[in-house]
Amino acid sequence: MQPNNSELFLGSWLNSGSPIVAELMAASGLDFVTIDMEHSPVGIAELAELLRAIRSGNPKCKALVRTPGPAYEDLKRYLDAGADGVIVPLVNAAATARDVVAAVKYPPQGNRGVGFARDNGYGTRLLDRLQEANEQTFVCVQIEHIEAIQNLDEILAVPGLNAAFLGPYDLSASMGLPGEFEHPRYQEACQTFLAGCQRQGVLPGIHVVPPDPNAVIERQQEGYRMIAYSLDITLLTTALSQGLRAIRGQ
Repeated sequence: MQPNNSELFLGSWLNSGSPIVAELMAASGLDFVTIDMEHSPVGIAELAELLRAIRSGNPKCKALVRTPGPAYEDLKRYLDAGADGVIVPLVNAAATARDVVAAVKYPPQGNRGVGFARDNGYGTRLLDRLQEANEQTFVCVQIEHIEAIQNLDEILAVPGLNAAFLGPYDLSASMGLPGEFEHPRYQEACQTFLAGCQRQGVLPGIHVVPPDPNAVIERQQEGYRMIAYSLDITLLTTALSQGLRAIRGQ
């Protein structure tokens, strides 16, 4: 799966763990839905149902998993469950990025273990998947710490990366500027990130957490090409609270 760097790869985040919500989000027309397994109670058993729901909602919508971290055992299981790709947090050094790529790729490009799983039709498409998975699986690292910005070129130069995803809240917090997205030092870090992605030919991504379409358009104009538009729980609570205020005249 190789999104075009000149086009917008637009998705959202799923934290609720609801297959119904996952199916609806995919059917809405999103390019990808990311199942969050870092900051939600979703487990491996629920993951398989969510992946099926996304495929049911829209087979063209890519089902990604934001992992708890870069651990090999997690990456392997999520891909075996049928995820189209992974977004991996806490990647602050090139060595970690190399480990992520190795965990995702089958030999000889990596060390992903081979076994019958949902991803290969429980063994019925094993040989086909061994040939196509290395090319098709989407690999994205999160740049969410000032240390990662300092090591950016080395990280993004690792072969096998498709995208890098800026984590605004964690990055600003690591700089001692939690949530201060207009601060000059944070803005400088964002520009460093965008320039690094362009140099290395890696898709630049960012999460726009508030459900504000104008903010998404602004990020796209700044050069981001992979954008997550809010998340299911925030979209729901925002729509509900706005509706209640209108109904109650507040």
